[in-house]
Amino acid sequence: MQSDPRGVLTGTHFLDGDHACCEGALAAGARFASGYPITPSTEVVERFAARIPTVGGTFIQMEDELAASITLQGAVWGGAKAFTVTSGPGFSLMMEHVGYAVMTETPCVFVNVQRGGPSTGLPTLPAQADMMQARWGSHGDYQIIALCPKSPQECFDLTITAFNLAEQYRTPVFVMMDECVGHMTEKVIIPPAGQIEITPRRYTTAAPDQFQPYATGSDLVPDVPPIASGYSFHITGLTHDERGYPSMTPETQDHLVRRLQDKILNAVEKITLTEEENLNDAEVVVVSYGITSRVAQRAIDLARAKGIRAGKLRLITAWPFPDFKFRALASNGVRAFVVPELNLGQMAREVQRAAGGQSRVIPVTHAGGNVHQPEQILRAIEEALL
Repeated sequence: MQSDPRGVLTGTHFLDGDHACCEGALAAGARFASGYPITPSTEVVERFAARIPTVGGTFIQMEDELAASITLQGAVWGGAKAFTVTSGPGFSLMMEHVGYAVMTETPCVFVNVQRGGPSTGLPTLPAQADMMQARWGSHGDYQIIALCPKSPQECFDLTITAFNLAEQYRTPVFVMMDECVGHMTEKVIIPPAGQIEITPRRYTTAAPDQFQPYATGSDLVPDVPPIASGYSFHITGLTHDERGYPSMTPETQDHLVRRLQDKILNAVEKITLTEEENLNDAEVVVVSYGITSRVAQRAIDLARAKGIRAGKLRLITAWPFPDFKFRALASNGVRAFVVPELNLGQMAREVQRAAGGQSRVIPVTHAGGNVHQPEQILRAIEEALL
């Protein structure tokens, strides 16, 4: 296995989604990962553990997911780009530390290879039922960024994007894979390192005696202090002021939490990634993400062949939710949105909210275990026109 000096395994490869995700993390500059084995995500860190000695870095298998999700944050504050990987039950355990990463503005990546639940559920079979947990799983008010790959190639590409967004907005970012995407094997093209755009950590230029760790500019994102360079600062999950000092006042709480939300909400249109097709004349728009979008494509093609004006809107960015896309489509005469997903209607609720009652929303639900049949989605497209 040959890699260039930056650790990028260049060229054309035949990889599953888990392994492609690992290569994306390495290409993004990740040099630390912590994790605990859990199906169907383990292959990501198995490969990382094998690859990291060749490029310089660390993998630690922790005693559980709680330990893994806080250890990577220590690595980030030590100067590394870091991530962790898990699935359903482990994702639930990590939620407290997701909130801590939001509050401390720790740039890091959480990869969740989704499987059927609740509880132990279907360890080796797919679902997409962690989507609302990704958004609301930790307590308090906050915003999150979550990306949904549909192929091994996108597992590579979007893992890099996740690290870049984490650095740009100083926030945890989720890569919401699913068992099918994680375990399917396809061609993955990895370009030379020089062609991969990497967002570096934005270090402060303020002098140590003038540095305030949570002071921000117009983008509401604070700079990062360089480690071991004379900067003294406080990192806390408590409500804190711009100096990082705990401040238990309603005014400080309101100012801080609104800023944590607004730094994401003000950039929704920049963060939003979608795949769109035939929206200009669409009467019905099929909204999908992850593995379901591959099945949905077949249903859309069948509908178009029947003369139905069906369009495609694939959510690559699931969170923050792109309300503006749905408001525009509903206002432009789309009669219905058909939303297939491997859960009982989690993201369909968001589509309904964003459409504001101007268009019908037809969920095509599936509790997980396997993917939809295209004919199920086609029937819903036809129903939308009745």
